[in-house]
Amino acid sequence: MDLMPYKSGGTFSMSHRRESQPRTLWDDRMEQPKRQRTEEDGRSRWRSIRVMYFTMFLSSVGFTIVITSIWPYLQKIDDSADASFLGWVVAAYSLGQMVASPLFGLWSNHRPRRESLVCSICINVLANIYYSYVYLPPSHKKYHILLARVFVGFGAGNVAVVRAYVAGATSLTERTSAMANMSACQALGFILGPALQAALSAIGEKGFYIELLHLKFNMYTAPALLAAFFGVVNIVLVLVVLREHRVADDGRQIRAINCVSEDQVHVAPEIEGSIDHIAVLTSNILFFIILFIFAVFETISTPLSMDMFAWTRKDAVLYNGIILAAVGFQSVIVFLVVKVLSVRVGDRPLLLGGLVIIFIGFFILLPWGTQYPKIQWIDLQNYSMPDILLAPPLTTNGTVEPTGCPPEQTWCQYTPAIHLAQYITSDILIGVGYPATNVMSYTLYSKILGPKPQGVYMGWLTASGSGARTLGPVFVSQVYTILGPRWAFSLICGIVLAAILLLMAMYKRLIAFSVRNGRMEE
Repeated sequence: MDLMPYKSGGTFSMSHRRESQPRTLWDDRMEQPKRQRTEEDGRSRWRSIRVMYFTMFLSSVGFTIVITSIWPYLQKIDDSADASFLGWVVAAYSLGQMVASPLFGLWSNHRPRRESLVCSICINVLANIYYSYVYLPPSHKKYHILLARVFVGFGAGNVAVVRAYVAGATSLTERTSAMANMSACQALGFILGPALQAALSAIGEKGFYIELLHLKFNMYTAPALLAAFFGVVNIVLVLVVLREHRVADDGRQIRAINCVSEDQVHVAPEIEGSIDHIAVLTSNILFFIILFIFAVFETISTPLSMDMFAWTRKDAVLYNGIILAAVGFQSVIVFLVVKVLSVRVGDRPLLLGGLVIIFIGFFILLPWGTQYPKIQWIDLQNYSMPDILLAPPLTTNGTVEPTGCPPEQTWCQYTPAIHLAQYITSDILIGVGYPATNVMSYTLYSKILGPKPQGVYMGWLTASGSGARTLGPVFVSQVYTILGPRWAFSLICGIVLAAILLLMAMYKRLIAFSVRNGRMEE
């Protein structure tokens, strides 16, 4: 979508009149400090934006670095944890983020963003350390994991501040590219998190004990501690590099409420005008659905692969880490392509196309055929004692680790197996559709809001996404455990189809603030 300033015929600006007069040496000398200051402001603005990119990257790493190991970690430290409780643990992160996002967004609208960012990252660091010590309590360990993930998510509420800052510090023409860059950094974190978890799985479940810290350093605690270290690095960068900047849709600097040096900015009249709240609500609903879909995808990957492919806990962490890292790498390529395509075809067509691709991805994942998954008790029954000592994988307490579909999930006996080719093909398609819809949804949202302070609005957008990440894991864990993948993925296909219809119905209202108020042309 190409955007240009709107000019009425026969009207000349003051700058045009000044340029028609002869320039003098005095004029050049007077404008030189202004140009230098503008250039320095521009460099400072983009340095600060890059710090926000890095913050988004580390937020993504902090989430994905443990996502593939939460389920086996739960099984290891608390035998009472089941697949339904896994849904609550995964959702806990998003529940904390949902509560924190509007609060941090409101804070960042009236105070320097450095304050809310440092506070949130400190909470995140402490929560990851707490996660590394959840094995210490004598009982109810699964609830300590749940609480730790709530606090990690609460600290991640700074995503609203990050998005609001980037939206407010970029012009309309810069915004799609900046949002795509931010999403690419998020995808890089998505790559690095599972890749680091897969690499750290070499430490093993036993690992080693650090007596001075009373810490079991193993494949489950090491990723959380690494995420805490990344958080400390992030705090240093925010304190040293970040500065307040805000620009109008046409690129001119305007005064920020939370800016320290207000004498260096120009107050623009472009902030006047009404926001289309129907478009705002539609954008929040679409963002909710997009995040809900992906939350289902990332939650179900480990239990689904263990049930369908008879992978052990360690294999599931390793292989899903590799698959998710590959999907993340693919997402980076998608973001780079989106930056180019958005200029040619616009934001809305890309959003619609991404939803169609996601629908195809989940449709392919539906079970079909006459082959059924392996049942755990059959595998155990077929082993003699010498075989059990040699062949099957063993848990840390020396017993055989059962593999395959649990017999208590009755659908395992009549639902066809999902083949590995289906699983990987679906991963590839969702890995194309999700990043495109994700970046286009909140890029459109920021354009709909315009140059007004976006902290609270971005807080609500992040809260809607966090609500989706809260309900998605709970939904899929319950439906998957009780009814199986056929019902779970059929319902997801229906939800994606509803999102496509909503987008088509509201297509003409999802336009930029300046376009709607007649200040720029689409």
